[in-house]
Amino acid sequence: MLCACSGEQFKFDEQQQSPESLATRDFSASGLSSRTTGDWESKLEVIQVDEAESTLKEALSLNYEEARALLGRLEYQRGNLEAALQVFQGIDSKVLTPKMIKAIVERIHYRKPRSKGEIGPPSVMSMHSVSLLVEAILLKAKSLEELGHHSEAAKECRIILNIVESALPNGMPEGIGEDCKLEEMFHKALELLPALWTKAGLLDEAIASYRRALVRPWNLDPQILAGVQKELASMLLYSAVEARHPLPASPQSSIEEAILLLLLLMSKVARGEIKWDGEIMDHLTYALSIVGQFELLAEHVEQALPGVYTRAERWYLLALCYSAAGQNEAALNLLKKVSGCSESKNKPHIPSFLLGAKLCSQDPMHAQEGINFARKVLDLADHQNQHFIGQAHKCLGICYGNAARVSLSDSERFLLHKESVNSLNNAALNRNEDPEVMYSLGLENMLQRNLGAAFDNAIVCSEMMAGNTVKGWKLLALVVSAEQRFRDAQTVVDFALDAAERIEQFELLRLKAVLQIAQEQPKQAIETYRILLSLIQAQRDIQAKNPEQAHILKSEVLAERNLELAAWQDLADIYTKIGSWGDAKICVDKAKLMEFHSPRSWHSTGMLFESQSLHKEALVSFSVSLSVEPDYVPSIVATAEVGELLFLWFVVYGIFLYSEGLYRDWTAVPKRWFVLRRWQGSFTFFGHELETCRLPLGWFKSSQNAKISYLDRLGPCKRLVISQRKNDCPSSMMAGGTPVPLRISDPQCLWRSSS
Repeated sequence: MLCACSGEQFKFDEQQQSPESLATRDFSASGLSSRTTGDWESKLEVIQVDEAESTLKEALSLNYEEARALLGRLEYQRGNLEAALQVFQGIDSKVLTPKMIKAIVERIHYRKPRSKGEIGPPSVMSMHSVSLLVEAILLKAKSLEELGHHSEAAKECRIILNIVESALPNGMPEGIGEDCKLEEMFHKALELLPALWTKAGLLDEAIASYRRALVRPWNLDPQILAGVQKELASMLLYSAVEARHPLPASPQSSIEEAILLLLLLMSKVARGEIKWDGEIMDHLTYALSIVGQFELLAEHVEQALPGVYTRAERWYLLALCYSAAGQNEAALNLLKKVSGCSESKNKPHIPSFLLGAKLCSQDPMHAQEGINFARKVLDLADHQNQHFIGQAHKCLGICYGNAARVSLSDSERFLLHKESVNSLNNAALNRNEDPEVMYSLGLENMLQRNLGAAFDNAIVCSEMMAGNTVKGWKLLALVVSAEQRFRDAQTVVDFALDAAERIEQFELLRLKAVLQIAQEQPKQAIETYRILLSLIQAQRDIQAKNPEQAHILKSEVLAERNLELAAWQDLADIYTKIGSWGDAKICVDKAKLMEFHSPRSWHSTGMLFESQSLHKEALVSFSVSLSVEPDYVPSIVATAEVGELLFLWFVVYGIFLYSEGLYRDWTAVPKRWFVLRRWQGSFTFFGHELETCRLPLGWFKSSQNAKISYLDRLGPCKRLVISQRKNDCPSSMMAGGTPVPLRISDPQCLWRSSS
């Protein structure tokens, strides 16, 4: 008991359980015992507490409150919480608060060196007494907490903060805790108060308490301060409470405040002020993912000190960040490092291979790399990684299908289609409850024109999703429309519209308009597009009023913009077909204003000119479309048709013969052969090797002996000379013969007329 006056610190967190307590011990000579039962028990406890207080006061010359504080601390240390609480109830904190505030203020203003025996003015409470009473209030709060009275405990703990904040409005000065325990008790109260409010279910009060601990410099230990900041950030992120900061120039939302706190903690970690804490990185990952700041997240992953992550883990996390930011090429380059020679001696990182297969499945040009990634996953999967097998088979099947669609060989395409279906069926066996697998299988069957199997897959997918997403309904509508059942497909779309979210509603509205066009209902389609564009404009107005959320909805804004562009292009085609050229031009201009370098917009311009019999202007527009995307099949076919009307036979033959897009898009092959057979007697072929020049497509010269030169960069230089003079045609190219197409591997074929 005497050590309280010497400033010795007690560890009251570890309680010693004892069957007896000082409050129930017999301090009198009457021999009364705490084991007495009946009506005398409560009276005896009160009498014994009073006798204990008298003994302490006489032995130490303490006042009433200090004696109770010491007695209550002893009871708490013995584990007698109810007895300690009974002792602490006798301390009137409301009466003592002004005296304690005055004592602390006097201590700060008159900090003169004193001898141990010297005491302050009798009217001012000593700092040791203040520390003793503050400790008593804190122990009372902890006793209430352990007895389950969290709200009352928080109110008691708040008294300590009120006292210290009133006395020290500018924060805790240095050296105040050298000869007393006030600073230590206050720091424990700062940590305890938010936890008490959280246990009481009052999250607003808990957030306010965390902010209260951070708003002033309280000389907290850096690690403890970091813990308070981390707890506040996590509560702001996960509590679902939007608690605006009361101070001016403060963050606009709870998420923004949490991100600032976490970024501050990461900077402390980078400077070595605090230890690495994986929870900070987890919270920051979640927060930045919500707001779409994946590039910033990648920067902090790169700043992690060596040893925190292995190289494979770091590359994998960076790839996740870049892929989420839409930079799939950068993500794939990082994942290739994981499978490179530098990591051959380390343990294979299967999640990296699986992510690489997934990213490659989204781009047909990386189909072969995706196949390699997926095969690595299947080869490395063991009993601990069985859950990866189904996902690997799914990615493998999608990559096989993409590879088939870019293949130039019919036999190779057939084999790839077969492998695609087999892999997706294996995925369905391993993940028979995964609707994404059934969706991919149904989509692949539909693209291969296996409409019966695709319809069954779409039904199963819709049943698995149970109306939670419209992907299944959309797939079903596409399959039904492929069977020329447009009315049924429109019914499916109308049903899906009721369960769709905003961006999904926009996609379904466009699909509905396309189905109406297929049913030759242009007026209904125009009305559907009008509704779609008005909804997109209304959504844009809402986003303009909330600019702070623009970065959060970045992906949705991009999707809405692409849908709006497609809607204007579709409207231009509709107005062109019904002969409303003025409206068609307005729509085309709108589309070009949104995306000038769009091959479809220039193709729609060419179709508008062609409908007005302006064939030369149409040819120029189609040429611009092909200069943007050389393998754009609609412009390829349209260019050949216009070339026929203008008697530019070399354009027709060259376009159809050397465009790889027609080989990849096998649905266009029948028309391609039909056009070639119509003009097979109008060309002359010479197999001489001559000089080759390359100029932009569309730079043509109509002459009687027009010639075309083409350089196959992957093979020998060849020259194709085509003449319009029928007399120069060999007999093998005359009517009745079958033209043999030349297989050119360079899609960037560029033409010119030469003398």
